[in-house]
Amino acid sequence: MNKLSYILNIETSTTNCSVSISENGLLIGLKEDNSLQYSHAECLHIYIDEVLKIANVSKSQIAAIGVSKGPGSYTGLRIGVSAAKGLCYALKIPLISIPTLESLALQVTNPEGPIVAMLDARRSEVYSAIFDISRNEIRQTQAEIITLNSYNEILNSSPVYFIGSGVTKTQELISHPNARFIKNKLPSASQMCKLTHGKFIADDFEDIAYFEPYYLKDFIAIPSKKQF
Repeated sequence: MNKLSYILNIETSTTNCSVSISENGLLIGLKEDNSLQYSHAECLHIYIDEVLKIANVSKSQIAAIGVSKGPGSYTGLRIGVSAAKGLCYALKIPLISIPTLESLALQVTNPEGPIVAMLDARRSEVYSAIFDISRNEIRQTQAEIITLNSYNEILNSSPVYFIGSGVTKTQELISHPNARFIKNKLPSASQMCKLTHGKFIADDFEDIAYFEPYYLKDFIAIPSKKQF
């Protein structure tokens, strides 16, 4: 491995269009925008160029590209993965994928119990995964419908930290005293740095030709409500 390993990280699984660059696992540049509308198609490549300028790193110095693999927005994930693949092909460097909910869980500081990282899905559903205080996954990612009794087993044992865009609908149904709701947090490329660096050291790369985002559920087009 080179003495300096720069990795460009791309996170587009939600409304947050986020790009970071790391040096040996440490964040040295970040550009992101969480507007209410998805701006990824317009902003992603601009943010990539801006982050490289912030860090004073050229594309030829990048050792690998990291991308958030999902679950999340179908369109957002496709844009991020397509950009990552294109850069990998052009620069002849490896592709690293990071589970979206794993990096989201890293935003919880000093947890005293399990972390439920969750993204809002359709209707009363969320995409969620559960991690222990060391951020080891203890329940795999799944789509689930939140009910009054969701997570009772772990809530009865210790504090549980809920984080992500699924928190709002979860808080409406769960009122357990051990529930800790961390609001207004979305996946960010800033949390990907340590994870992508670890995979880079381990040569844990994706097959660029065949890699696809982890959608979890099939894409369903929603008819427009506009009146013509």
